[in-house]
Amino acid sequence: MTQPVKRLTARDAYESARDYGRALANPTIRLGVTGLSRSGKTVFITSLVRNLIAGGRLPFFSPLAEGRIISAYLEPQPDDHIPRFDYERHLAALTSSPANWPTSTRQISQLRLTIDYEPLGLMRRLFGRRSLHLDIVDYPGEWLLDLSLLGKSFDEWARESIELARNSKSTEHSSAWLKFLDELDPTAEIKEDVISEGAALFRAYLQEARSEKHAFSTLPPGRFLMPGDLDGSPMLTFFPLELDEGDDPSSSPYMSELKRRYDAYVTRVVKPFYRDHFSRLDRQIVLVDALGALNAGVHALSDLEHALSSVLGSFNQGKNSFLSAIFRPRIDRILFAATKADHVHHSDHERLTGLLQNLTERASERAEFSGAEVKVMAIAAVRATEEAVVEEGGQELPTLVGTPLEGEHLGDKIFDGHERAAIFPGDLPHDPALALRHGRSGSLSSLEMDMRFIRFRPPGGDAGTAPVRQVIPHIRMDHVLEFLIGDRFS
Repeated sequence: MTQPVKRLTARDAYESARDYGRALANPTIRLGVTGLSRSGKTVFITSLVRNLIAGGRLPFFSPLAEGRIISAYLEPQPDDHIPRFDYERHLAALTSSPANWPTSTRQISQLRLTIDYEPLGLMRRLFGRRSLHLDIVDYPGEWLLDLSLLGKSFDEWARESIELARNSKSTEHSSAWLKFLDELDPTAEIKEDVISEGAALFRAYLQEARSEKHAFSTLPPGRFLMPGDLDGSPMLTFFPLELDEGDDPSSSPYMSELKRRYDAYVTRVVKPFYRDHFSRLDRQIVLVDALGALNAGVHALSDLEHALSSVLGSFNQGKNSFLSAIFRPRIDRILFAATKADHVHHSDHERLTGLLQNLTERASERAEFSGAEVKVMAIAAVRATEEAVVEEGGQELPTLVGTPLEGEHLGDKIFDGHERAAIFPGDLPHDPALALRHGRSGSLSSLEMDMRFIRFRPPGGDAGTAPVRQVIPHIRMDHVLEFLIGDRFS
């Protein structure tokens, strides 16, 4: 796979050195939070911040367990040009009654959490309390996939995109765009309405492929799905095009114009994102909805595996030296987290972790070779279910008890969003590697998985708890904090 071009410019070096100087006086960790659609980025950040501020139950986060955390609070963010993460609105959604899931990530945002703590040993006696700034940077995972375009020409991207669209698993939702492509005369005079039609059909194909039903992951450009203020601009009005073998590219006005717009997209959208935001991260967590991919079928698992490999290929990862810490900081710890662990019984958590380990095996090996620490775990930023045992047909079945979202279904049962239910989700594959092998080969018949993962409503607020102290139930958020920032409290 072609990797992004990551040349260090004078501006990059200056900004990194400036950030390093600030960090000497005010220690700071820039934590990147990403994941593909529906992986739970907004929920994760809200839960992490809330549980630190309110002193949630985090027994495996060592500085808190040792009683060295004095307080945690929000401060103005350091980058005035980046939108603030709307923590208060998202928290209100999660803790209201009835509770709702907050709106998903649509753009880059930032939040600064300051943690006052007592250092260990001699440092405590010499300096007393210290402060650590945690700058959390939230951005759509679809934007991260765009970084693969930095090292890719229009011809390479077009060839890969068209090949994927013609794949038997994709033609169901790419047929309209492929029909347009087959009927297009690339040597004809350019008409803007024709380009707009092709771009609209291509975008509709991407949107359908990324829907919950199909759950495909590896389909840049990401801004086609989240255009923001670029919607309708020429930079977002293009599509892949290939000429027949032997055709002269200079004879195709459409090819020249589409290449120009693609290059503008890479230069004016993708490169600034990498330079201004992504290349400045210290730590990274990648949230993965592996259960959603399982719901869509093992072909989606294979696609997710490829997407995760592409994502990590964009990271400037590795162990930091003195000079790299000043001029080009590297991401030295990366956590892959399988989200929604509360949607399976705790006895399946090890299998869920194993599934994600297999999905990220290639990517993790590359990161570890570069010197970065990599960890994989199953988590739930908000625990929406409880566990129970139900007797059925003389058998005891481990079940999940919660309130399924409106419209969720199990067999003929359609839930209304208010009724609590006890649900047996089925068992995850005993051998995750086998599931992926079948996903790569497209063999579905030999892998029968009797499961259906239902989405649940958040548990909502506790009427007996003062709002200022209200914490959010979770699974392993303390392990997450220990790995990502625990080493910085010595």
